[in-house]
Amino acid sequence: MNSEDLARYMAESDRLHQPWLLAQLRLKKLQEQRASLSNEEYLRALADVHHDLMQLGEWWVGREDEVF
Repeated sequence: MNSEDLARYMAESDRLHQPWLLAQLRLKKLQEQRASLSNEEYLRALADVHHDLMQLGEWWVGREDEVF
């Protein structure tokens, strides 16, 4: 699945509000751009996605049935 497929799936299934899928989309786009990025740019972007993902914490606790 490429980033366009993932974005389409997210839009069609009304999952654009789910932060872990947004992070997954960012990672997929980063993977697709890897060849055109320097190592420093790639690592910076990867660290940015990782930071945002870690900020999510355990927001889902108690809402598992609703969000998964």
